Amino acid sequence: MLRRLLTVRWLGWLAALVLVSIACVLLGMWQWGRYEDKAANADRVTAHYEADPVGVSTVLGTDPMPIAKEWTRVRATGHYLPEQRQMVRNRPLDGTYGYEVLVPLRLDDGSVLVVDRGWVPNSPKGADVIPPVPPAPEGEVTVTGWLRQGEPSLERDMPAGQLASIRLPTVADRLGEPVLGGYLELQSEDPDVPRPKALEAPDTGTGPHLAYAIQWWLGPLGLGTFFVIALRREVAGEQDGSERPARPPKPKKVRIWDEEDG
Repeated sequence: MLRRLLTVRWLGWLAALVLVSIACVLLGMWQWGRYEDKAANADRVTAHYEADPVGVSTVLGTDPMPIAKEWTRVRATGHYLPEQRQMVRNRPLDGTYGYEVLVPLRLDDGSVLVVDRGWVPNSPKGADVIPPVPPAPEGEVTVTGWLRQGEPSLERDMPAGQLASIRLPTVADRLGEPVLGGYLELQSEDPDVPRPKALEAPDTGTGPHLAYAIQWWLGPLGLGTFFVIALRREVAGEQDGSERPARPPKPKKVRIWDEEDG
């Protein structure tokens, strides 16, 4: 088997097996990483989503909020700044695209918390036309909801009053002053007034990534087994051929009319 393996053809197959195995291991690691991310997010949601709300100042400062604090349920009191409302474009909900409505909330200590009040569908006249939006309540309001990390920039130029993503530095630039390092996904307001449609609850599933990782990692084992079996069969076939005696030639059949003619 070793002599057969060291031939050019089998060394080529072995090199291909090694390359494919490395690719399978790397793809398995990628799927495992996605599984770990989803599992960690599910753990955060499970730990925070139904917890009693805490004061927002105990969690948020002006620095970006760490991922470990995401989905923390908080409560805050302040006054909305409706003139600084921003509409986040191209946001899906229930299979339809629309806007998420961001309204800054000035807290009692003077800091500003960005509040995502919910979702409104696109205008029948098209996405370029801002649809009607239920106004934020006037006066003092107490909001309860979940903290979310800001989103990365999509590098798109948007009209005044519109955003391509919830990038908090962009909101701060438009507001003209700093905002806290995370935004609030609204659950409820007091006073309770008509509001945009609430966003969907977070997904706590981990998807098929763990199964995919295991499948990728089992690939090299299956390919290696097939490689060894194929090599053994070829070597065994050659040995059987060298030891088997040559078969005598079959006698030529003589037709009856050939004998009569003779």
